[in-house]
Amino acid sequence: MSVRARDSLGGRAAVVGIGATEFSKDSGRSELRLAAEAVRAALDDAGLTPADVDGLVTFTMDTSPEITVAQACGMGELSFFSRVHYGGGAACATVQQAALAVAAGVAEVVVCYRAFNERSGRRFGSGVTRREPTAEGVALGWSLPYGLLTPASWVAMAAQRYLYTYGTTPEEAFGPVAVTARRHAAMNPAAYFHGRPITLAEHAASRWIAEPLRLLDCCQETDGGQALVVTSVERARDLPKPPAVIAAAAQGAGRAQEQMTSFYRDDLTGLPEMGVVARQLWRTSGLAPADIDVGILYDHFSPFVLMQLEEFGFCAPGEAAAFVTADRLPLNTHGGQLGEAYLHGMNGIAEAVRQLRGTSPNQVPSAARALVTAGTGVPTSGLVLTADG
Repeated sequence: MSVRARDSLGGRAAVVGIGATEFSKDSGRSELRLAAEAVRAALDDAGLTPADVDGLVTFTMDTSPEITVAQACGMGELSFFSRVHYGGGAACATVQQAALAVAAGVAEVVVCYRAFNERSGRRFGSGVTRREPTAEGVALGWSLPYGLLTPASWVAMAAQRYLYTYGTTPEEAFGPVAVTARRHAAMNPAAYFHGRPITLAEHAASRWIAEPLRLLDCCQETDGGQALVVTSVERARDLPKPPAVIAAAAQGAGRAQEQMTSFYRDDLTGLPEMGVVARQLWRTSGLAPADIDVGILYDHFSPFVLMQLEEFGFCAPGEAAAFVTADRLPLNTHGGQLGEAYLHGMNGIAEAVRQLRGTSPNQVPSAARALVTAGTGVPTSGLVLTADG
């Protein structure tokens, strides 16, 4: 696929099943069991059985191998298995990989999954201890000695530059994102923060994590699993639930890309990797920002939601906070990773499917086109999902 031309994947596959465990801070069971529970739930939702599955896709960071998940779920032979790198940036790319396999005839039913005990087990916010030597680790070596040890500290650098460039404050710029997420989470029974909205004043009073990021600008740490089932559009039409057609899927890495520490770019106020994704999604789907009914944007940290809105062309650079405040686009209607759960973005894809089915706890009336994005600050991915027909 060229980053300058429309691709031919759009409209050839669909998400037909979604399933998840509960979202908690201490699951009390293995990551393999979480994965198996989510996969079985997604297959039940799709009206399929483990015997129907011939492909699996997950993250390189996942601890539950494809063949082990297949065995635990009672699947048979696999003709396709794949993993995607770069943490949360992999979320939408797992669906892209599944759609590619289905479109090419390599597999007929592919399950994408992600499961981890991120709160009770390994915590991503704890820093970079106990890492094996890698080329990425060498790159991090330029930042770690100065105290940039966690994702929050890495994002804080770009966030500070954003505020300086556009002459705004954390309260004005980031507060509306956090409040919007928690408002939706409060209405979502599956969300960890169900029934617990916040105000702008509460956001402004929350403690600093890494200035200019406050506690309520940072996503949760969650135990849980999420799975998605992908098959052809033709087969999807014979299944019980309305399909979410994959109108476009894309990955993107920008110039001078690093993993969370791309501090040597000419400009830190945007997300070039997401710009690559945006251009490809619009080209392939034939849609534009005005056509999107609901946006599910990766919100591990609130500033990067603003930059994504600007990269996708929903508003001009520096105008995203006002865009969110005006509620011009239904945004993260499940509560996002700030309000529902941190499942590396996979739960956001599930929410987009619910919106297109008409079953979201914060349903957008007549939602027919959803934009979903994956992790930012890293090589990333995105989807445009549409209702069938």
